[in-house]
Amino acid sequence: MLRAFAILLLSVKAGLVSADVLQTSAGPVQLNTMVEGLDTPWAIGILPGGAFLVTERDGDILYVADGQAKRVKGVPKVAAKGQGGLLDVTVARDFLQTREIFLTFSKRQRGGAGTALAVARLSESGDRLSNLRVIFEATPGGSGGRHFGSRVVEANDGTLFLTIGDRGDRPNAQNKSNHMGSVIRVNRDGTVPANNPFVGEAGVRPEIWSFGHRNPQGAGLDAQGRLWISEHGAKGGDEVNLVQPGKNYGWPVISYGVHYSGQKIGEGTSKPGMEQPRHYWDPSIAPSGLMVYSGKLWPEWKGDIFVGSLKFDYIARLEGSPLREVEQIKGPETGRVRDIVEAPDGSIWFISVGEGAVYRMTPGV
Repeated sequence: MLRAFAILLLSVKAGLVSADVLQTSAGPVQLNTMVEGLDTPWAIGILPGGAFLVTERDGDILYVADGQAKRVKGVPKVAAKGQGGLLDVTVARDFLQTREIFLTFSKRQRGGAGTALAVARLSESGDRLSNLRVIFEATPGGSGGRHFGSRVVEANDGTLFLTIGDRGDRPNAQNKSNHMGSVIRVNRDGTVPANNPFVGEAGVRPEIWSFGHRNPQGAGLDAQGRLWISEHGAKGGDEVNLVQPGKNYGWPVISYGVHYSGQKIGEGTSKPGMEQPRHYWDPSIAPSGLMVYSGKLWPEWKGDIFVGSLKFDYIARLEGSPLREVEQIKGPETGRVRDIVEAPDGSIWFISVGEGAVYRMTPGV
């Protein structure tokens, strides 16, 4: 857990003084440290007005505003084991009216833990959550500490997408009687949208939107409102997928990677009825957060996909059709990039787990 005295915060002035510059295809970019001294940070949620939230996997949320950080009270209890804990945070688009945020975390369940989705109200002071409701939890629970996912994205119609890993039990991803290895879609109150692809199908969890996923840890919408995800392969075969309702993304039947033992995975790289990735990496980069950029500050990057690499310490930029990695944004600050988001002003924010910090990227001078 982070102790208050261990937090080093930089005000806007101090951040500008300490700014570093990286060279990119769009010219120099400036990196300002927004907060550092973090313990296994996982996700950023940027609030209207410039304040922001940061989750730490062990179970803390920090509210950072005006150069000061507060630990938020009322956070749900998490099963902090292995890759599990307090994971994503997403600020509702109607936050100014509702002050609601969405959280994902590993929740204790009979037989272990499962990925859960909650909604709560953030106090005006930013230091407390109230009216917290768990609106979805993946079932059945699993005893392992791997592959929880998990990102939550608010779709343009107000429904919520949640990514869930296979929990280390590979066949689960092809078994629609459970939620493992899937993207699920629920309404804001946790009910199932009537137009979900498997509603009414016997033996299938109606929340499932797509399946055959290994461990999706990045997710974002493009300008058309389509959902893109990045997911971990095994040894090779990390993927970027454009998620479509009812589709099977193949894990563990098809993959462009191999098992860590070197043995072949499944039946090869393709099979009828299973979707191909829009991009894959071999060797693996361990992709985490994903963001589709609007072009607000860097018009030449409009529509490009940015993905953080946990393994090789860079931010990947992908473009084109077919989609391909065209740039690696890399510097001392990009150690184990866990999350990457676009702020309302078009600046790009990212988490470096290696540095225990949140950085803000703007055009250089």
